[in-house]
Amino acid sequence: MSAASIWLMLANCPSTEDAERIGRALLDADVVKSVNVSARMRTLYRWEGELVENQEVQLILKLPGAHLDAAEALIKRLHPFEVPAIIAWRADRVSESYARYILGQRS
Repeated sequence: MSAASIWLMLANCPSTEDAERIGRALLDADVVKSVNVSARMRTLYRWEGELVENQEVQLILKLPGAHLDAAEALIKRLHPFEVPAIIAWRADRVSESYARYILGQRS
């Protein structure tokens, strides 16, 4: 099965609570099919000219390509960061049974 319409989306959150709240909202809105919430990780970045060191929690979302805009909009609406990191990429290869699940074609 073609993976062309299956996407992964990554979004970093400041806390497990924020990540779980956003992930559940995406699932409740039926925008994504699966949410992974990582353990806390160290993050380094520049913000307004200053080096920032924080702890963040990463969301990894699996979704149909048709839901990308809705997922991004919902994350932006619920996310506490002024500029949340939201990055998406197309899955090049997905097992047939998992692709059917993500695309809602599971029999």
